[in-house]
Amino acid sequence: MDEPHDRITRTSGMNPWRAGCGESRTSGSEGGPEKPTNRKAGRALRSDPYTYIWTWEGWAYLATVIDLGSRRVVGWAIADHMRAELICDALTMAVRARRPAAGAVFHSDRGSQYTSTEFRSLLSEHRMVASLSRPRQCWDNAVAESFFATIKNELIELRSWATVAQVRTAVFEYIEVFYNRRRLHSTLGYLTPAEYESRKIHHHKAADAA
Repeated sequence: MDEPHDRITRTSGMNPWRAGCGESRTSGSEGGPEKPTNRKAGRALRSDPYTYIWTWEGWAYLATVIDLGSRRVVGWAIADHMRAELICDALTMAVRARRPAAGAVFHSDRGSQYTSTEFRSLLSEHRMVASLSRPRQCWDNAVAESFFATIKNELIELRSWATVAQVRTAVFEYIEVFYNRRRLHSTLGYLTPAEYESRKIHHHKAADAA
């Protein structure tokens, strides 16, 4: 028997996930660590391939996987590095939670982590299709940027952070308890991601029974 999320995937044809990152810092910080760039003056900026959060121990980096249909954060990872392992961990969490059908689309920016051999191999292992933002087009990653702007305003910038472990606990509570289950989204008709998915499942069950 199909799982509920498999039913949604089958009905919509594909279930694209959007993974991306934005810049996060605590209030009053001097900004994040310096990152290499080949941007040229006059060109549109693109999103950076990770989110960083300052702690007293050093930088913490956050990567997420977001279901584009429901805006639910279905995978995330935090580490003290920004290697490809970080986003692989986020994708692995998402796959375990959702078990996407073959051909599911994973959209991201063009950061080196997302184009790495390690990450591409993981996508291939789960029969997922990679989709990359267009060069110099920041709006391609708007869903991810919107999430990171929200978590900055509602969590990250409200306090200072002592340890990476403290950040991990706070982000877990924010995503799993508040964002996915309590926070209303205008793009979902002012439903929470969990409520939106529940209504979709109920709708498809009713359609299957008809």
